[in-house]
Amino acid sequence: MEESVINGKGLWNAEGGRGGQERRQAGQSRVAHRAMMTATAIMAAVGLMGAVASPISAQSYPTKPIRFILPMAPGGGVDIVGRMIAPMLAERLGQAVVPENRPGGGGNVGLEYVAKARPDGYTLVIATATIAMSPALYKKLNYDPIKDLAPISRTSQIQNLLLVHPSVPAKNLKELVAYAKANPGKLNCGTSGVGGPAHLAGELLKSLAKIDIVFVAYKSVGTAVISLISGEINMMVCNVSTASPHIQAGKARALAVLSDKRLTSLPNVPTAKEAGVENLEMALWHGILAPAGTPRNIINRLNAEWVKIAAMPDTREKMQKAGVEPLSDTPEQFSQFLKAEIERWTKVIREANIPRID
Repeated sequence: MEESVINGKGLWNAEGGRGGQERRQAGQSRVAHRAMMTATAIMAAVGLMGAVASPISAQSYPTKPIRFILPMAPGGGVDIVGRMIAPMLAERLGQAVVPENRPGGGGNVGLEYVAKARPDGYTLVIATATIAMSPALYKKLNYDPIKDLAPISRTSQIQNLLLVHPSVPAKNLKELVAYAKANPGKLNCGTSGVGGPAHLAGELLKSLAKIDIVFVAYKSVGTAVISLISGEINMMVCNVSTASPHIQAGKARALAVLSDKRLTSLPNVPTAKEAGVENLEMALWHGILAPAGTPRNIINRLNAEWVKIAAMPDTREKMQKAGVEPLSDTPEQFSQFLKAEIERWTKVIREANIPRID
């Protein structure tokens, strides 16, 4: 048996000597290398599974009913449009889309509820122009329209009309302005709340025409309309979908559409500019949003489905009969539009010196 002495500190045989130690170290190195390669392969496989799982998840969504929050009271434009859209989405998604009214705070109660909901695609909200007005109107909001909500797509647009009760001695907008100037403070203008679209449109008319009218705030558009047709108030700005039945019944008279073009559903009603007041324009838009943090593949799925729905001839026909113009855009376009609307209405509210709401 071969032996050797190393520095006088002991004898190592062939199995336990330097050669044996090197072989053991090499063997351990190979084992460690194989373990590392195995772990790397497992991690790569897991990563590949994750990459494959993402589109599968998008395709399988939704697997249960979706809550569709309508942040205004029943009877108004948001309620009408939301209940039109819900079954359209349900048919495309293969799951129930359940409308749920959560009114209050000019729409902010429902918007805050969704902003704080779980971002899993099963709680959505349909917002309107009030979401862009609230930052300038309220001293404190419990949500941030930009940071706490994820835009999906605009869905529609409704034009507003200037309505009067049939007892008002004005057949057109010029006569209404003349009557208001001759009778300052006599005309009562109903609104759906301080700072809402109807109120701001009325303030805009008041400023442009230099007239003195008194605003009467109600809890919703629906309740204000009831007061108008009963004669409790003289005038109001109202969306065409809510106003049309009352116009057709002769319970309200439309003096002008607050747009740059006439409506196909009411071709005899002039625009405000045609009726003598320029720059009196206000469309009521709607859009779907989800809580911020909702997975992008779900946002994209919802957007893609709505784009398809909005392009369908049946959709356009159904919505246009109700005075609603279908719209669609990308989440990025909707986000930029929302930011621009916030800037626009912040300027209008400040110039009108409307006090901020606690």
